[in-house]
Amino acid sequence: MKLEPKVLENAFVRLEPMAEAHREGLRAACNADQAVWTELYPFSWANEHFEPTWARLMGDQAAGTTQPYAVIAGGEVVGITTFYAIEPANAAVAVGGTYYRPDVRGGPVNPGAKRLMMGYAFEAGARRVVYHVDALNGRSRAAVLKLGAIQEGIMRQDRMTWTGRVRDTVVFSILADEWPAVRDRLDARLGAFA
Repeated sequence: MKLEPKVLENAFVRLEPMAEAHREGLRAACNADQAVWTELYPFSWANEHFEPTWARLMGDQAAGTTQPYAVIAGGEVVGITTFYAIEPANAAVAVGGTYYRPDVRGGPVNPGAKRLMMGYAFEAGARRVVYHVDALNGRSRAAVLKLGAIQEGIMRQDRMTWTGRVRDTVVFSILADEWPAVRDRLDARLGAFA
């Protein structure tokens, strides 16, 4: 498996490797939903937390441990999604760290972005694409299942969030041999938005 940062695009969304040019657009998108950061994320991008979180992301990107993408829709940065836990030897990668501005949730942006990322990962030789979701995040759990992922289990008391809450993490995956059927269903779903 060899994943190189590159632009990914379809009719609904454009994913650009995260760069300084996306910084202020991402800041504005992240500040559009203040409550989500204290309720559902292990870290915060809002307000005074933006700069240290940006610095950590850029450091992880430079180290090659994360490939973050600016999510562009309608010519604007509307969020972020990443490849992380990249394991070339195991042909496995996680997709996550995803956030979207509230006004683009529930439409084609998330399935469009995930179609691009999973397609690229499997084309690059992935055997397994994984999603890790906070057990309290019902909306994201439903979205990942709707993508076609299989719930594998729940890692209890998996991590500490920035607020001090101990989170349980639900693990989902899609395997390479499942991808063609998942892809076809996802393409049909996206076709309904066209």
